[in-house]
Amino acid sequence: QVQLVESGGGLVQDGGSLRLSCAASGTISNIRRMGWYRQAPGKQRELVAVWVDGGSSVYGASVKGRFTITISRDNAKSTVYLQMNSLKPEDTAVYYCNLNRGTAIANIDTWGKGTTVTVSS
Repeated sequence: QVQLVESGGGLVQDGGSLRLSCAASGTISNIRRMGWYRQAPGKQRELVAVWVDGGSSVYGASVKGRFTITISRDNAKSTVYLQMNSLKPEDTAVYYCNLNRGTAIANIDTWGKGTTVTVSS
């Protein structure tokens, strides 16, 4: 069973930086996408950034140019990182790691428990 362990959230001032990490346990094949979504209080969950199999990345409009997603993969572990620069109070949210993988039957989504990012003004 795939498990995702997130780390790196915290409190930072307006304009500061944070780096989130998400490690996927086990040897996982057929990763299609891996990345980050966020949910602020009273709002829907939204895309932040995802790495797509093949090497491309997709970013939410509000974080383009400020956030960078990278991925590290070896035989035993896949880890995705989110470098967040020039943080704004509106970036305050719970950030969730997501892994989408293909199987013979269907594509399966796995979610982490979330890590909280708070940006103070």
